[in-house]
Amino acid sequence: MITPTNCPDTAASDEGIIAHARELSPFFHRMLEADAARLPTLLEGLRRPFGGDEMRAFVAAQPITDEDSLKRALRKLRQAVMLRIIVRDLNGLADLGEVVETCTVLAEVAVQEALARLEVWLCGLHGMPVGESGAPQQFVVVGMGKLGGRELNVSSDIDLIFVYAEDGETNGARPLGNHEYFARLGKKLIAAIGENTADGFVFRVDMRLRPYGDSGPLVGSFAMLEEYYQTQGREWERYAWIKGRVIAGPEKELQDLLRPFVFRKYLDYSAFASMRDLKAQIIREVNRREMFDNIKLGPGGIREIEFIAQVFQLIRGGRDTALQIRPTLTVLSLLAERNLLSPETVVRLGEAYVFLRNLEHRLQYLQDAQTQMLPADDENRSRIAQAMGCNDWVEFLARLTPHRADVERHFAEVFSMQDPEKPLEHGLAEVWQGGLSDEEAENRLAQHGYAYPADIHQRLKSVRASGRYQQLPAASRERFDALLPDVLKLAGAQAHADSALARMLNLLESICRRASYLALLAEYPQALELVIKLVATSPWLASYLTQHPILLDELLDTRNLYAAPDFAALRADLRQRLLEVDGDVERQMDVMRHFKHTQVFRLAAQDMADALPLETLSDHLSALADLMLAQVLETLWPMVRGKHRDTPRFAIIGYGKLGGKELGYASDLDLIFLYDDDAPEAGEVYARFGQRINSWLNSLTPAGMLYETDLRLRPDGASGLLVSSVEAFAEYQKHKAWTWEHQALSRARFCAGDADIGTAFERIRRAILCQPRDLEKLRAEVVAMRQKMLDGHPNKTELFDLKHDRGGIVDVEFIVQYLVLAYAARYPQLADNIGNLALLKRMGELGLVPDDLASSAAEAYREYRRRQHVLRLQGAEKARVAPGDLSRHAEAVRALWQQVF
Repeated sequence: MITPTNCPDTAASDEGIIAHARELSPFFHRMLEADAARLPTLLEGLRRPFGGDEMRAFVAAQPITDEDSLKRALRKLRQAVMLRIIVRDLNGLADLGEVVETCTVLAEVAVQEALARLEVWLCGLHGMPVGESGAPQQFVVVGMGKLGGRELNVSSDIDLIFVYAEDGETNGARPLGNHEYFARLGKKLIAAIGENTADGFVFRVDMRLRPYGDSGPLVGSFAMLEEYYQTQGREWERYAWIKGRVIAGPEKELQDLLRPFVFRKYLDYSAFASMRDLKAQIIREVNRREMFDNIKLGPGGIREIEFIAQVFQLIRGGRDTALQIRPTLTVLSLLAERNLLSPETVVRLGEAYVFLRNLEHRLQYLQDAQTQMLPADDENRSRIAQAMGCNDWVEFLARLTPHRADVERHFAEVFSMQDPEKPLEHGLAEVWQGGLSDEEAENRLAQHGYAYPADIHQRLKSVRASGRYQQLPAASRERFDALLPDVLKLAGAQAHADSALARMLNLLESICRRASYLALLAEYPQALELVIKLVATSPWLASYLTQHPILLDELLDTRNLYAAPDFAALRADLRQRLLEVDGDVERQMDVMRHFKHTQVFRLAAQDMADALPLETLSDHLSALADLMLAQVLETLWPMVRGKHRDTPRFAIIGYGKLGGKELGYASDLDLIFLYDDDAPEAGEVYARFGQRINSWLNSLTPAGMLYETDLRLRPDGASGLLVSSVEAFAEYQKHKAWTWEHQALSRARFCAGDADIGTAFERIRRAILCQPRDLEKLRAEVVAMRQKMLDGHPNKTELFDLKHDRGGIVDVEFIVQYLVLAYAARYPQLADNIGNLALLKRMGELGLVPDDLASSAAEAYREYRRRQHVLRLQGAEKARVAPGDLSRHAEAVRALWQQVF
């Protein structure tokens, strides 16, 4: 709140408060002079805001019998409200929030009260409008701009759009078509509020934001609106509709109809260019009319703050529905929460916004004029300085100038006011555009780091000649052309320039039909540089980005990209995102997939930067899978038909890489489903639940797949029931399970769902692993199973298969599993699911195997997993390497195998 330093405080006399307002607002003084009866009413309500209920009571107390008396009543209301706003604001009794809310409510009340009476009178003549469906039709009034945003200023016009749902006609004795009926009603409403009578006006009414502007019909049906915005809607209209809000009539259907136009489903970085163009038009107009002292449209003015807030809404509002809000200060706060603007920036912009809006009101209090121009005369400058809490004009300018400078600087930073489509000065534009001979082009490419310039030049020609490029819209092709020279320059600087460019061209060809992605890379050169570095490092990551280009957005904030995951915060974030699309199953599936892909991409970026040891990466990927599984359960249970309890007695158990926390980027999930519920219908209900979970995880949507799953480790494998009771699972493990199934138990764990079932599973797992066994029989069965696996993965090459060949990963796993099953009865600590490396160390310490052999095998296992991971990132289908440099590790594992078996 701004409280002028030389105004009376709240304990001052009412007379002093009135006198202060008279001094600073000639308009206030004239209103009191024009009608002495206004003063007692003003004094009575001085100490409280003018609320909506009081406004409605004021109107109800007026003698309204026709349109003329309606106009008088509404204008008297406006005068009473304005007097109280001015005196409260100038004396520090009201803050900016109260002022704009009171003005907004005044506009809403005026529209609603006028409409209520005008509809009755017009309906009496022509009957009620009825739609083609037979349903009664209502007049819908949309408040745009500051009215829609609940930020109306004290001498603002109000931007309105008039709509109705269906065509048809009225049902009275003198019927009219619905369009004509609502057009008449709209004209009467405009006159009731905006006509300048002997009593003045309530609000000036501006209808130019409607489809086709001044040349369009005054009212439109929903069908007409939808057709217009789908086929002819312009970017500035998207910007305008961010603030659009129904202030009279039914709201939901219209909002649902227009939301896809305003908020794109994808991230829309083309909004930067559109808003930049709009700002350029404003600048031209400011320059033409010499409006540098305009605190709204001039440099560092209110409009620039609004543009900063709204560009992020246009870009992200389709995906982040929390951004589909209207008040500027609220949007700015949310941008700080989302790390889209720094907290410091938001504080500075918020302070400037409050200062400028308060100043705007004080300028308008002078003469009730719709102005944002600083005064040129000394008398009014003195009033403004005093009203803003300053001793004189010089002191006032000393406070104003830093605010405007802050806003101008932040606006330039957000919108990168330099031309983002101007390529770097490096001479590669001519190479891309075909302006050089083949020899000249190839020489230039060679100079920029390309090993095979002729092949690169041919690939560029191929891209230019491709149908995909040739059929691009003009704007997208211009962006593509602007990007390519910089891509050539940056890719040429990579260690393997040719492959980096090839991957980058694949990515660009994949995304070029989506203008927003090209705009992102054009608007953020640092993002372009980072994406080229990432695709140069890993073809797998290049492919992942090509499949999920929405992840490009993650490159904009390296604080998030390289931050360690906070899984509690991530789960809360995911829950909130799902809540925002509650009831829309398709969008919920996509939200989950986008969320998972984002976290995987962040981890991969940290991996590429050598910021994550492999074990830590696997832990994070496994924790992410646990989080996603838990959220799938929470999301799907309410949708299960016939469910018999609020919370399911159901759990997901992870086996294999998930169970052992060795998950990789592309690992599938080995799962089983357990329940513990005595209800007669439980088996059937949980079977449906399990089917739905599996479908939800495996389904391919436009956002991709969540996880591939493998459910064959459940009791009786693929022929068994999809879900098992805890009791049935225990019975199966005791009496029917094969040895290999007990091996698999050694790295199984509870992942999601009912924790009590997780505890019961762990109890069963340990009991099975700790059973006494016939060691000879066990050894024979394990060796036979190992041979079966080896036969199933023949390697006819001279390369060493890290996973399947003798001396590889599977040998280490089988050794550990055998020793667990053989000796956990004697040493229960071997049943702990602590990973193969820790178990090998424990087995050496217990003397089950020579300590040095255990250590060597553990070292081999760690190196195998590292090499396997590197090969996966390089796109290798099979983890096979030249045997030479790993022969020492393979020999160590084979030696341990001989020792054990």
